[in-house]
Amino acid sequence: MELECKVQNYEWGKIGLDSTVAKLISNANPSLTIYPEKPYAELWMGTHPNSPSLIIDRGVLLSEYLEDNHDAIGPEVKRKFGVTIPFLLKVLSIRKALSIQAHPAKDHAEQLHKNFPQIYKDPNHKPELAIALTPFEALCGFRPILQIQEFLKNLPELTEILHKDNLNAFLETKEANMAQKELKQIFNSLMTCDKDIIETSLNKLLNRLGSEGAELKSFLLYPLIKRLHAGFPGDVGCWSPYFMNYLVLHPGQAIFLKPNLPHAYLSGDCVECMACSDNVVRAGLTPKYIDVATLIEMLDYNSYTTQEMLFTPQLEDQNSCIWKPPVPDFAVVKIKVDSGDYNTIVRPSPSIIIIISGRGKVCDTEPIEVRPGVVVFLKASRQLTITPATGCHIEAYQAICNV
Repeated sequence: MELECKVQNYEWGKIGLDSTVAKLISNANPSLTIYPEKPYAELWMGTHPNSPSLIIDRGVLLSEYLEDNHDAIGPEVKRKFGVTIPFLLKVLSIRKALSIQAHPAKDHAEQLHKNFPQIYKDPNHKPELAIALTPFEALCGFRPILQIQEFLKNLPELTEILHKDNLNAFLETKEANMAQKELKQIFNSLMTCDKDIIETSLNKLLNRLGSEGAELKSFLLYPLIKRLHAGFPGDVGCWSPYFMNYLVLHPGQAIFLKPNLPHAYLSGDCVECMACSDNVVRAGLTPKYIDVATLIEMLDYNSYTTQEMLFTPQLEDQNSCIWKPPVPDFAVVKIKVDSGDYNTIVRPSPSIIIIISGRGKVCDTEPIEVRPGVVVFLKASRQLTITPATGCHIEAYQAICNV
């Protein structure tokens, strides 16, 4: 069943046909007008009430269809989650950095929703998986302690605004597991620092680095800090790259954002899948509500290398690989079928599939002509055959429940 899915035009999205989101929806529906000055940030595929998908040939919401067709969910998913699709599949096209943020664990999400329902509007957790479609920049997880210490030794503009006792204790720490307490204190003193002091410190840094040599500019991430500052002048989040891993993913590489892991997407296009929730705790690089106190207490202060942040898929067969996070809510399968071949898939879970490139047909009971941007829903335990057109391939991403 082909779906009509909704677009979010957030300000940070890529503009017009520079956006992969815009390209996909215009390919799927050539009569759709793409406005060259408008941002196309996210394509939502699923049953989330903020932007639910519609079954085109039935004229009903996917969520409404499921209420009357429990077989589409399958017994395993129904037993675990009820009559619902517990994941949300997206495509993101990012022009401007998203907020410094983390997502609460399930029990914490329930507590936040109970205490602050106007801010945290559902009781669910929100683990996320992001798979790069183009070169994709992100901040993710705290850096190794030695890296942070080396940055701090070369950043007097930063160290002069941090709490001196905590700073000295952190700089003297040799063991990573002993540094978490001091790192938490330092990050807290940064995030709660007076806004005018933050703005002054950032301007001092950028003025100094602007006249430094290329080697020091590169080491101290001058192009990145300058770009973040241009988008969010004087924002405390501009200091975050010195504490968090800076990643540039190649197409096909992925990161998994477990609960409490600090992160921020900076630029690029990706397929993203998450638990069906909108719980985000923010603390910088955003005009939205920030909750520094909650974020500081919940963060994972472990150190990670950039390699540890990468989430590797498992090869299923010659046509597919699967990213299986340690949560039951979702997994994502990348399917690539070459010309002259076909692929048949069956899952015990309902699934949502988006065609990213190529052309051909998919067939459950009735064949559907597919091209980039076409999105289909497949019932649990139903067989789908994917057949590229002559001389073409089909590349698709399939979101399923991890049961």
